[in-house]
Amino acid sequence: MPVADLFNIKHEKVGEVVLNDDLFGVKVDPHLLHSVVRMQLASRRAGNACTKTRVEVSGSSAKPFKQKGTGRARSGSKRSPLWRGGGVSHGPKPRDYSLKLSKKSRRLGLRMAISARMAENNLMVIDNFMLDEIKTKKFVSIMDGFEINNALIVVPERLETLEKSSRNVHGFKVLPSVGLNVFDVLNHKHLILLQNSIEQLEKRLLS
Repeated sequence: MPVADLFNIKHEKVGEVVLNDDLFGVKVDPHLLHSVVRMQLASRRAGNACTKTRVEVSGSSAKPFKQKGTGRARSGSKRSPLWRGGGVSHGPKPRDYSLKLSKKSRRLGLRMAISARMAENNLMVIDNFMLDEIKTKKFVSIMDGFEINNALIVVPERLETLEKSSRNVHGFKVLPSVGLNVFDVLNHKHLILLQNSIEQLEKRLLS
């Protein structure tokens, strides 16, 4: 069973935490991680780009000039894609970009991402991260004490003071455990878990 040091916000070791091997010791499959991240990013695409075809643009359907004798290239409609103001050929239409991936694969991918940070020694457990007030300077000072400048912080439930203190600091993001996802884990160098969030992650990913 993997063991992680438990720190307080002053970067003082206050104990150790025994971690579940099924959550923090999973063998990483890069292909599955890629599939999960691709699914997440595809699902974020709005897919609402839309252009009008020659049938949909406004304008007369009458032939603009006679077929022969003008010296110009023949044309049958002002709405042709070749004309200014005409329709668009093969342009985008609203579509759904989302990809399908099984719930089992999504869960396994998240466990792999967490295990990857554990294997890199870039996972840290903190007993508490309560701030008395919304103060960015205080948050930066705490992170400087840990010598961390890029991290995803996972909390058991929403902590408004922590979220607002960190939101303007580049490289940091605070997420409740229910919102933890593969992309955000891999998009940050370090993963910081509050001790109470570990039990919630076990229930979510191992039950």
